[in-house]
Amino acid sequence: MRAAVIAAPGEISLATVPDPTPGPRDVVVQVAACGICGTDLHILDGEFAPSLPIIPGHEFAGTIVAVGTAVTEVSVDMRVGVDPSLYCGECYYCKRARDNLCENWAAIGVTHPGGAAEYAVAPVKNCYVLPEHLSSQDAALIEPLSCAVRGYDALPRRLSDNILIYGAGTMGLMMTRLAARTGAGSVSVVDLNEERLAAAATLDGPATATSADAFDRARGWDVVIDCTGAPAAIRDGLSRVAPGGTFLQFGVAGEHDTVEFEPYHLYNKEITITGSMSILHSFDRAGDLLAGGLLAPDFMITHRLPLAKYADATAMVRNGVGRKIQVQAALS
Repeated sequence: MRAAVIAAPGEISLATVPDPTPGPRDVVVQVAACGICGTDLHILDGEFAPSLPIIPGHEFAGTIVAVGTAVTEVSVDMRVGVDPSLYCGECYYCKRARDNLCENWAAIGVTHPGGAAEYAVAPVKNCYVLPEHLSSQDAALIEPLSCAVRGYDALPRRLSDNILIYGAGTMGLMMTRLAARTGAGSVSVVDLNEERLAAAATLDGPATATSADAFDRARGWDVVIDCTGAPAAIRDGLSRVAPGGTFLQFGVAGEHDTVEFEPYHLYNKEITITGSMSILHSFDRAGDLLAGGLLAPDFMITHRLPLAKYADATAMVRNGVGRKIQVQAALS
């Protein structure tokens, strides 16, 4: 089969690799679409993945073409979205229902061959069966949406909280859309990209600006969410949290990035800083939300490229082009 392969940091190419085969409790999925996100850029830069080469792609969905000998829950020709999480279920954190902190953490497309290929293997327990009205291509949005759902799970929310979101890329837009569902009193979005801000403004009408200074909120915000991973945005966001409020680090920063803050300010204003890592019992809920119309796929997915253009697609993501960018083997 054809697959995108990251052979070394900064080196990616289309290669022919052996077709995958399922283990007893696995399925093989013919990939309909694979989304690209910031984590893929970190992997391409030599971060996160313990070893290269790797077939990237952790946002994907498609049609089952083979099942393992012990699989009874699904069958060939069923369409599924795939949760890429490969938690061990046995370590200290998994036994405490904190699977996303698994001491043996692994994921399809990060540590195991992913969906930037014609076919991919996944455990049957990771499959979400798609409703008829949701296309397999659009269902690749379930994975990033499930991360956003987990992000809100990590927040101590109250009705009428005022929320400030840094970043109007794919994840920022998803967090903006979910904010209205949480009963937010107001939502404000900051991004340096005017085109992305214009897109955010169409989602339930949040206030938008290129700087939080443009908003009239002297006391700050009850909840501040960083969806950029950029140290400058994180630093600014920490300064915008209202007394008693919460800052959520949702965006993926570089492994060695640092941000300075004043501990006295956290103490004196009782500010909480928390993080949200990947997916935790949120994939099926995200699938239900997507199927229920939370997001308009044609709005979220701005570019659908052939698999052979995976390198071009990653460059577009790095340069802030569009919103969600997908590669599809069927277009090659």
